[in-house]
Amino acid sequence: MKESIVIGSRNSKLALIQAEWVLNKLKEANPGLKISLTKIKTSGDRDGATPLVRLAGQGVFVKELEVALFKDEIDLAVHSLKDMPVEISRDFSLAAVTPRVDPRDVLVSRAGKLAELASGSIIGTGSPRRAVQLFAYRPDLKVHEIRGNIDTRLRKVFNGEFDGVILAAAALIRSGWETKITEYLPVDYFVPAVGQGALGVEIRSEDRGVGILVSPLNHKPTWQSVIAERAFLQALGGGCHTPLTAFGSVSGSTLKLIGMVANDSGNRILRCSEEGSALSPEQVGIKLAQKMIDMGASQILEVKAG
Repeated sequence: MKESIVIGSRNSKLALIQAEWVLNKLKEANPGLKISLTKIKTSGDRDGATPLVRLAGQGVFVKELEVALFKDEIDLAVHSLKDMPVEISRDFSLAAVTPRVDPRDVLVSRAGKLAELASGSIIGTGSPRRAVQLFAYRPDLKVHEIRGNIDTRLRKVFNGEFDGVILAAAALIRSGWETKITEYLPVDYFVPAVGQGALGVEIRSEDRGVGILVSPLNHKPTWQSVIAERAFLQALGGGCHTPLTAFGSVSGSTLKLIGMVANDSGNRILRCSEEGSALSPEQVGIKLAQKMIDMGASQILEVKAG
């Protein structure tokens, strides 16, 4: 068993909060273990100008951490799970998924809840998924691209540049900004990103010692949910930039999965759900993907791919 390990994290405020949570949990489970934290700047952090849609699926918040893992500079990497591509190199494995913090999207606004906003109000988001679902819910609102950390985005709301922004509840909760939330958006209308609210712990595939150390961090219901979500995304070609997502939840032995696919404009949006055994999460994800293909999802994906 290892006597010391090095955790790798993005060098952002939220990422460090997440990595330190993992560090503290590992210390609780292994009091004698020496643990240090290494900050790594990713290409996604260096590029603050390119719209997130152009970076989608490229692993820009993950690649440099995987390089450090491969070179044995770190023993494990902590990611926001929604940043992890669905296809992982055989050199690495997803060793643990932490319990989900609230997975919903939220609105932060100076002008009230989503239904209360005046027509033409400007809402900021860098996510095509959020943009199309917002359009489907309130087509009279305007959506503008936004980048930057949470503090920057909140400041743009409260200085009047935007009437509101849509963010992940988990990010605000972990950052101590929960009181700024105006409204939690229902998952039936705003399906969260795959893996949203959970952290992924990535290790070298052959490193069984580290795998044993981090195994207590794995939360089985969250693991089952995100495995189904990622299987759905992969079955529908998750590398493309089409607004495409799924959200899973486990109750007892049953896993429910909600899927969403839309075109870029949001004037064509499909939602569907599937239930199955939580013991076979990949099958639930694949089955929902096939159901949505039968509904016409493949045509939407082909149009985008072309």
